[in-house]
Amino acid sequence: MGAHFHLSPDRIYPFDARGIAKRFRHAAIFGALDALTPGETMLFANDHDPLPLLEQLRARYGDSVTIAYQKREPGEIIISFARQ
Repeated sequence: MGAHFHLSPDRIYPFDARGIAKRFRHAAIFGALDALTPGETMLFANDHDPLPLLEQLRARYGDSVTIAYQKREPGEIIISFARQ
C-alpha cells in the first residue's frame, strides 16, 4: 500500500474552510497540507482573509509551500497552496 494514488488528474484539491467548525479549521488545514505531495495544490476557500493562519503556514512550511491569492474580495477569499 505504499503507492500514492492521485484522485484529481490536475493535482488540484479544493478545501472549503467555511464548512468546518472554527475550532477544527487550523488542524484540518495543516492535515490537508501535510497530505499533499510535491506538485500538488490545495485550493483553499474562506469567508475572510486568514492572515494569522498564513503566518503560521509560512513558519511551519517555509519555502516548501507556495502561497498565492487567486481571489481576494470581502466575503470570498481563494488561496492556492502549492507543495514544492
